[in-house]
Amino acid sequence: MHNAGVSPAPRLRALGGLAVAALLSALWLLWLLRSAPGGAPAPQPTITILIWQWPFASQPPELPSNTCASYGVAHCRLTTNRSLLASANAVVFHHRELQTRQARLPLAERPRGQPWVWASMESPSHTRGLGRLRGVFNWVLSYRRDSDIFVPYGRLEPREGPAPPLPAKSRVAAWVVSNFQERQRRVQLYRQLAPHLQVDVFGRATKQPLCADCLLPTVARYLFYLSFENSQHRDYITEKFWRNALLAGTVPVVLGPSRGTYEAFAPPDAFVHVDDFGSAHELAAFLAGMNESRYRRYFAWRDRLRVRLFGDWRERFCAICARYPHLPRGQAYQDLEGWFQT
Repeated sequence: MHNAGVSPAPRLRALGGLAVAALLSALWLLWLLRSAPGGAPAPQPTITILIWQWPFASQPPELPSNTCASYGVAHCRLTTNRSLLASANAVVFHHRELQTRQARLPLAERPRGQPWVWASMESPSHTRGLGRLRGVFNWVLSYRRDSDIFVPYGRLEPREGPAPPLPAKSRVAAWVVSNFQERQRRVQLYRQLAPHLQVDVFGRATKQPLCADCLLPTVARYLFYLSFENSQHRDYITEKFWRNALLAGTVPVVLGPSRGTYEAFAPPDAFVHVDDFGSAHELAAFLAGMNESRYRRYFAWRDRLRVRLFGDWRERFCAICARYPHLPRGQAYQDLEGWFQT
């Protein structure tokens, strides 16, 4: 007698069809999840940034794979391995090494369409040789707000918790300067201020250098700090403002870009701008005659804001990855010198 049930072959075919259908359904569901807003994100490729010559150094720092992750930038790899030129997503050239001929552009080996980044935190007054770089660079990394990759020397961020107490004051005004040249506007202004205001000058220029750990506690004892930039250019606001004054807990007296530019970075009552006065004598009288209640108003920002410095080149280069998806493709700076000198 034969069994009247279904034969094994059709049963296996039916089970196989169900398995294929289930697999297709799973793949379709996975595709929908990845496509839909809020679905599982597709894995992001790692962006490789090649730094051709590390700024101001004969040897680069260690660059472990989590370098940029430690600055809050994921999927970003910094390298100084020049053998990766052909595969790097972007290559960065720091201008000082190009200016001094310590580094040369590998123009003959440049892969077609590879973005090159010009990087500099110096002012136009201390930048030479831009005329020979026409059409070479696609993106700019600098302190200028209109840079493709904007990296200021510092910024104010929301404060969590109470502000530290204001340091006790025992002196009037301090200035730390290394490059002291009579033709500089900052030196001319200091010469005009000195007869009317007690200014203690530190730094290599006066053979009274301050060690790295001595600068902030020394300056903190002063009511005012002369945050005089070595040259006056668009958006050029350096550590002389962010670190030497605001972070130290003193009031910066600023010489640099316009008051409006400073106000784009800090509250208008956080600093004294030299352009607000008709003469150095008038400025000195204002500073010397300030009472305590007026003085303390310059620190109102500390209750809600804190200073964050951006002095590490690793963090600056990681910013390229953070901006990478939004950077313009196909552009080139045909007149980098003209752009930077404006």
